[in-house]
Amino acid sequence: MAAREYELGAAELEVLRVLWDRGESNVRDVLHTLHQHGRRIAYTTVQTMLARLEQKGFVSSDRSEAAFRYRAAITRDQISRSRLRELLEQLYDGAAGPLVLQLVRTQRLKREELEELQRLIERLDGPQGGGRAGR
Repeated sequence: MAAREYELGAAELEVLRVLWDRGESNVRDVLHTLHQHGRRIAYTTVQTMLARLEQKGFVSSDRSEAAFRYRAAITRDQISRSRLRELLEQLYDGAAGPLVLQLVRTQRLKREELEELQRLIERLDGPQGGGRAGR
């Protein structure tokens, strides 16, 4: 799917996040989780969103039981990559460096995250990485 095909509304993304975190779930499971997160929403609204997400190809369902079971048909990583590519194009003309610098400057990164970034830079800057980090 192209980046544009991954467009989701905020509420749809919220429902998809529940499926990523919980795994296969029925409408009531999703509704309960949303309520736990302070989101007041009707059962029929969740049911409609799941049906629309299925039509769009983001969710698949098992209809063999009385309560349909839904699961994410797309990974969080796929959505993340698509949205990041779109953000890079819109704000940084496709250049990843400024986005990474912005994240490092404005977000509180954990020591482990900083160490992982350092390892990635070293790997990209090393002989097998082709010196990509220095570009």
